[in-house]
Amino acid sequence: MTRTAILSGLSILFSQWAIGQISTDTLKPAQEMPQVLVVGYKDKLLSKVPGSVSVVRFKEIQQLAPVSGNDIMRRIPGLNVVDEEGAGLRINIGVRGLDPDRSRNLLVLEDGVPVALNPYGEPELYFTPVIDKVRSIEVLKGSGQVLFGPQTIGGVVNLITADPPAEERTELRVKGGQGGFFSTYASYGNTVGNMGFNVSYLRKQADNIGPTWFRINDLSAKLRFQLSDKSSVGLKLGVYDELSNSTYVGITQSMYDAGGFDYARIAPDDRLPVRRYNLSVTHSYQFNPRVQLQTTAFAYTTTRNWQRQDFSSNSSAANQTGVIWGDASISGGALYMLNSNGHRNRQFEVMGVEPRLSIKGKIGSKENKVNAGVRYLYEKANEQFVIGKKADATAGDLRDNEIRSGHALSGYIQDELAISSRFSLNAGIRLESFQYNRRILRGRFSVNGATVVADTNVLAKGNVLVVIPGGGFNFVLNESLNLFGGVHRGFAPPRTKDAITSSGFAIDLDAESSWNYELGLRFNHLNWINGELTFFAMNFDNQIIPISQSSGNSNASGLANGGKTTHKGVEGSLQLDFGKAFSWKHSLMIGSNFTFVDSKYAADRYISSGADKINVRDNKLPYAPSFIWNGTIGFEAKKGFGIRLYANYVSEQYADELNTEMASANGRIGKIDSRMIFDGTAYYQVNKKLSLNISAKNLGDKRYIASRRPEGIKVGMPSFVTAGAELTL
Repeated sequence: MTRTAILSGLSILFSQWAIGQISTDTLKPAQEMPQVLVVGYKDKLLSKVPGSVSVVRFKEIQQLAPVSGNDIMRRIPGLNVVDEEGAGLRINIGVRGLDPDRSRNLLVLEDGVPVALNPYGEPELYFTPVIDKVRSIEVLKGSGQVLFGPQTIGGVVNLITADPPAEERTELRVKGGQGGFFSTYASYGNTVGNMGFNVSYLRKQADNIGPTWFRINDLSAKLRFQLSDKSSVGLKLGVYDELSNSTYVGITQSMYDAGGFDYARIAPDDRLPVRRYNLSVTHSYQFNPRVQLQTTAFAYTTTRNWQRQDFSSNSSAANQTGVIWGDASISGGALYMLNSNGHRNRQFEVMGVEPRLSIKGKIGSKENKVNAGVRYLYEKANEQFVIGKKADATAGDLRDNEIRSGHALSGYIQDELAISSRFSLNAGIRLESFQYNRRILRGRFSVNGATVVADTNVLAKGNVLVVIPGGGFNFVLNESLNLFGGVHRGFAPPRTKDAITSSGFAIDLDAESSWNYELGLRFNHLNWINGELTFFAMNFDNQIIPISQSSGNSNASGLANGGKTTHKGVEGSLQLDFGKAFSWKHSLMIGSNFTFVDSKYAADRYISSGADKINVRDNKLPYAPSFIWNGTIGFEAKKGFGIRLYANYVSEQYADELNTEMASANGRIGKIDSRMIFDGTAYYQVNKKLSLNISAKNLGDKRYIASRRPEGIKVGMPSFVTAGAELTL
């Protein structure tokens, strides 16, 4: 199915189908688009949410003045964010000890629409919405996820952009910093008669953030039509274009120990262009005050062609350029650059339709609400691997060519029953059916002991059918305290590429499944002190272990059944506003949150290490720090001047299943030490229309290892200062 066919089909469906989202515009009233509520943040106590939640509002985003979405996400309890290139172009989020590689265990939405390449078959986030245009963020980690899918293991993140304003509004936000960093966001919106609109353009670029340069252009528009008192239609269009020198190769351990190579551009000709088109339409119909039908239709295409130079750790490798990085006297301690490259060209298409019905009623005298819906989703991936004969070749010989596609049908229903004015129960069930295939058109095959590249036409198929139950409760102890708890089945389908080998053989790669439990307390007293304490556990029948290149295994081939694992821990948050507590003219705010999690293998699993087989039972999972802490202290004067200091602590973690302490020569294996990073911001509200800000990341210029993968050490972002202005008319 071509991009044109998808967009044409959605144009025909425009009058019937819709995608919902949430408006959180805090500057001026907005014409709220038809909504798919993930959290229900309008209730400050969040008493109706049966799980751990976090909501980041626009004012908080403004105060932090983030360079990338990593700056925001790492401050949310339960999330472990791993920097890859410093610019946050591809976010890596782990939830409660889950592997953060490409955020594959997290369902990420933009305005209620998935953003993964292929939500079922290839859920990686090679595209991440730019934080500069995000209005607010919702994060749901507990029960209630049966309304969303297919990923129901780690949680749901919804990134929300600006809705059409109720009256004319122009916004301009400009930010600049070191290394040629520049970001400008401009938008104009209004409501005329029964139509509201908002058009925005974002330009973001840098010449040198760590080792990275990039150029981003993002154009989007939202329109809302009020057809009648009961009916409204929304439309969202977007075009995203990115070019960067993103690379997999990192520095060796000897380069890190020697210093001076932290941000070296080892493969200067590496290029990653990303182009994304998206379209969604919205129809909401209110039959009566108790019955609402909201229908969703969306389509998007993502093109991701990645050019990466070849290299070797072998000094005798053929076709070398003569460029050597690292210490050649140490076995495996040097990188020998080769005069060739590989082009990983991939094009993805996604199309979905989802009607969602909400019915409020009574069972006896008890208030009851039912949410039910179905969704059909089609996805397709075209993948080619092209061999370039020079380090900077822009074309070459086709080695691999394949097409992967899938059809998914989901159905869900969730019932919320108010047993009393204080106690409520919810229970739901989700059905996921996914049929997928992989057609190999050209590839590498073994013939008489030799590997040859040949055309072929191999088709293999597979399917997954699973029932996902979940339930929870809420008990309002008093006006300030709310007790909640829940249990749900975690599910993630096997990636199509990994469930069927490159020779067309369907392997026994199970779906990822777990039982997730939560028990927590949420409190909010007189709006000056609020927080949340949540105990959680995730018990996996089978956790899928990434062994792909992006997870640091360059010679491996996808994912593996990792067997039983357990994640047990507690997370909490606390915010105090002494200005409100003592009725001061000024505001003094202190905030803190933490996550403690014990993530380990819970059954025998043997890993080869040289000639030995080592049982990793009770070992910590890779990239799963046991403790993460965030602290904030801020002061804001009545006249609009404010200052904030942020701290982020991440405990030590391991880069492999064997929990190897000593670093390998190539830097890919070994313990990653703990770190504490400080950030600071200052801002001033000149008047109702103009505000200024300045921000400093990594105030102490702390040098640390952010990651040892995919292919070597990635050093954390150095001290970085930005300044900006925001104008609203």
